[in-house]
Amino acid sequence: MSDFSISSEDFKEGEEIPKNCGYKHGNEQPEIDIRNFPVNTKCLALIMDDPDAMGAVGKVWVHWLYYTPQTESSGLFDFLISGKTDFGEIGYGGPAPPDKRHTYIFKAYALDTVLDLKEGYSKQELEDAMKGHIIAEAKLTGTYAP
Repeated sequence: MSDFSISSEDFKEGEEIPKNCGYKHGNEQPEIDIRNFPVNTKCLALIMDDPDAMGAVGKVWVHWLYYTPQTESSGLFDFLISGKTDFGEIGYGGPAPPDKRHTYIFKAYALDTVLDLKEGYSKQELEDAMKGHIIAEAKLTGTYAP
């Protein structure tokens, strides 16, 4: 059993995500810490989405996608390859609930393979590439109100 975990210095599990992380209030990505990944991890991936958007816009809204392959020489995960958000942008797109307080889910994945997706990939492409390669996963939730 792994102690694989995801946390943030900016907010604790279930708490309010800082305003400056909001899409319309600075769009500063929160500090995310992924720890205790299994020794055979070759890649880490993250999906941040808003399932509460389903009621407001009819879909789960994608706010952030990235994966980071392990650098072979150092054993570190030191660069991100970002996907496209539902804002149509590459990289982080902060919370922007259109109606009321929403819950945002940050899902971290430890993978046993290095992904080969080009920058700008979709959530579906990331999920398809991860199939059969997830060796650990962890979740962090935060809330944000307009």
